[in-house]
Amino acid sequence: MNIVIRQMSIQDYRDVLALWRSSKGVVVSDADSRDSIERYLNRNASLSLVAYDGKVLVAAVLCGHDGRRGFIYHLAVRKEYQRKGIGRQLVEQCLKGLSLANIDTCHIFILDDNKEALVFWEKMQWHKLQWMNKSLIIMSSRMSDRLNDK
Repeated sequence: MNIVIRQMSIQDYRDVLALWRSSKGVVVSDADSRDSIERYLNRNASLSLVAYDGKVLVAAVLCGHDGRRGFIYHLAVRKEYQRKGIGRQLVEQCLKGLSLANIDTCHIFILDDNKEALVFWEKMQWHKLQWMNKSLIIMSSRMSDRLNDK
C-alpha cells in the first residue's frame, strides 16, 4: 500500500463521485454536479484532497471556507482502506490548510444515523452541534417564477 495524498482537481471528479455514491452516509445532491464542484475547487484552491493507492482512488474530501468558517464535506474512504489513518490524514491536512488561510473554526455535517462517522469524528475530538438547512432550489424556482410574472 503506497498512499499518495494530493490536491483534488476536476479531473478526479468521475472517480470521486463514484466513491461518494458508494459510501454509506455520503449524500450526493445536485450541489455535487461537475460544474458546482469545479466552482468549489476553484474558489477553495488546494483545500480539497484525494488519496490514491496507485491508480485507485481510496479517499476524498471536500474542504473550503467562506472567509470566516471552514467546512468539510463528503469525507469518504473505501471500506477496505478504513481504519488505516487515511481519513485522519485528510482531515489534518484540511485543517492545516484552513489554518493557513486564517480560519479558526471548521464545521462538518453528519447524518444522525451515520454511527460510524459519529464515532470517527468524536475520536478526533469534534463536538456535536445542532444544524438546520433549507434547500434553495425550491426557493430559486419560486423566485424565478415571480420574476417571469413581471
